[in-house]
Amino acid sequence: MQISWKKHLGNSRPLAGLVLVFLLGILLSPRDSAGDIIFLSAGNLSDVLLQQSEIGIIALAMTLVIIGSGIDLSVGSVLACAASVAGLVLVRWQPFSGGGTVPTAVALALAAGAAVGTVNGLVITRLGLQPFVMTLATMIGVRGLTRWLTGNTNVDFAFGDSASARFAATFSHKPFVIGAWVALAVIVHLVLTRTVFGRYLRATGENERAAFYSGLPIRAVRLATYIGCGALAALAGLIHAARSFQGNPNDGVAYELDAIAAVVIGGTALAGGRGTVIGTMTGALLLGLLTNLLRLRMVDSNVELMIKAVLIVAAVWLQRRGGREL
Repeated sequence: MQISWKKHLGNSRPLAGLVLVFLLGILLSPRDSAGDIIFLSAGNLSDVLLQQSEIGIIALAMTLVIIGSGIDLSVGSVLACAASVAGLVLVRWQPFSGGGTVPTAVALALAAGAAVGTVNGLVITRLGLQPFVMTLATMIGVRGLTRWLTGNTNVDFAFGDSASARFAATFSHKPFVIGAWVALAVIVHLVLTRTVFGRYLRATGENERAAFYSGLPIRAVRLATYIGCGALAALAGLIHAARSFQGNPNDGVAYELDAIAAVVIGGTALAGGRGTVIGTMTGALLLGLLTNLLRLRMVDSNVELMIKAVLIVAAVWLQRRGGREL
């Protein structure tokens, strides 16, 4: 019973942090001309959800990868690649004169992300390269490929009734983006907690050798997580392109670090085997609200980075301390 209470306490730490940041937001937020708290306004809070959606979607996929004792540093480059591929199809290539351009752009961008994930997964599972090394290599290589494809220039969308304008209106629509993030969170949660794949993934991350001798398909499980991670990073890229109204080959830098930070703050063990989608969502929201509050207070962006660094170190320290207590 004592262990159960300590586990419950450990799982509630990210939520306690989120509540603390929310209360600080109320106390420290500036007020508008009517005297209302800007932090609490519906527009501000929904903007936080919208702005965190890209990192949040990537963090969902990163949760699965890390639970399987892996890591994926290429997601930021995949985001830029997917955004640029979509931009190229919508603006420069335009393979269809009718209504097929937007579906083609979406399909090719998602396929590009899944392809990068497939390469990552195959090399890691078949050739035995460390996930850190392999995904670091693809992070660099995919960035170079994206810049080559676009000629190292932005692909700006058109306005009016063009295919790129219709794409941007759909994929930047606030309810659509937030709804997609929440729906994906539910799906990933169910996959992790209600399926055989989820049990295999936890077992693989907790003790790979034991999982191997138990006959679990650890290679297939890991390959699937990297393919899914690439596809979700590409989806985040589509949202990013729509919101910024362009495909920029240089976007997405350090997104992998923000996603990993959300996962770690949410309580997922970097050693693998343990983690929850609810924790990751909490971590992403905590970072979003903290960033929002600091910007409302016009805190220097460099100070913002230092505060986030301290937060990540504190989260990992609490995680390790909780592990020893259990």
